[in-house]
Amino acid sequence: MSKPLEGIKIIDFTHVQAGPACTQLLAWFGADVIKVERPGSGDVTRTQLRDIPDVDALYFTMLNSNKKSLTLDTKKPEGKEVLEKLIKESDVMVENFGPGALDRMGFPWQYIKELNPKMILASVKGFSDGHHYDDLKVYENVAQCAGGAASTTGFWDGPPTISAAALGDSNTGMHLAIGILTALIGRDKTGKGQKVAVSMQDSVLNLCRVKLRDQQRLDRLGYLEEYPQYPHGEFSDVVPRGGNAGGGGQPGWVLKCKGWETDPNSYIYFTIQGHAWAPICRAIGKPEWIEDANYNTATARQPHIFDIFKTIEEWLADKTKFEAVDILRKFDIPCAPVLTMKELANDPSLRESGTITEVAHKERGSYLTVGSPIKFSDMKPEITASPLLGEHTDEVLKSLGYSSAQIANLHQQQAV
Repeated sequence: MSKPLEGIKIIDFTHVQAGPACTQLLAWFGADVIKVERPGSGDVTRTQLRDIPDVDALYFTMLNSNKKSLTLDTKKPEGKEVLEKLIKESDVMVENFGPGALDRMGFPWQYIKELNPKMILASVKGFSDGHHYDDLKVYENVAQCAGGAASTTGFWDGPPTISAAALGDSNTGMHLAIGILTALIGRDKTGKGQKVAVSMQDSVLNLCRVKLRDQQRLDRLGYLEEYPQYPHGEFSDVVPRGGNAGGGGQPGWVLKCKGWETDPNSYIYFTIQGHAWAPICRAIGKPEWIEDANYNTATARQPHIFDIFKTIEEWLADKTKFEAVDILRKFDIPCAPVLTMKELANDPSLRESGTITEVAHKERGSYLTVGSPIKFSDMKPEITASPLLGEHTDEVLKSLGYSSAQIANLHQQQAV
């Protein structure tokens, strides 16, 4: 089956997570992604957090599926020549170097445009160009702090908290993928390439928009009625940390289930929505609450919300998280078990859908990785193993017109 991005050639000058997550997604959908790596070492994640000695780490394999690896020393004239030829034949270059690195390499945007006017140059940045921190090096947790996520995550009596989800890295990569696809469609209309940039701070903030909403409401009202601090607590002039409260105005909390004393993940997330109030009351054996004036509206319930959650926990005490959800979903009550990585890895539904997939690797054997979170009616992306360092160097060079003798000479020059 033909894939939508077949025929699109991408130079992948990215490393670690944000950029590779972007280019991996495009590779899944058919793009020819050529990962350009430093000879002898490659992407730093090849060796980070290894579980098998001298084999590419899972950190690398899970972010570089479906790609080709070209080793190239762009500091040498021979390497620069290869890159020039590659630029002329490619559609997109993706990079997450520090500010000015491409210029110092000898490939400023103006020169790239001269080589290929249709080229799209896509960049991951820590902060947007012109930002007063635009020279600051940014990693995942730095981005979460700079983008507003950390200050609004955690409990009100504790410090700002980092999410385990890659809000700064993979999230930025997904935003950049959208930007690249948009630029490709734009190029079809104009015939011209352009620069596309996404900052990690901006991407985190984009996911925190409801907190920016809450800041404006707080400025106007002085309180936020759906937060646990209301009505008995106090508000300052900034959006507080709300623990496990729902962010969309629907009260929710993480509640204990049977076995929580020994299993730190024996919990469910339970949401109380207005239309579900009557079914909730029936499910937990409190039908008298349906018409009780102390409980029958969201406003009436808020002062008692933790008493309500305590009653629900008493109902949950003899039920595992899976048993509880199986009961509650029959009442159309929004809830979910708190699932561990082990439970997700072995979830048959996720295996069947391709969200979790097992991949064969030449050196490490098989490993689990995430598949496409985007599902299509007429396409199921095939996930293949990440490339070994330099695995496709000769293949790529031959496609650029290099003879066997020239390839051998290039290898020799790069080894010096």
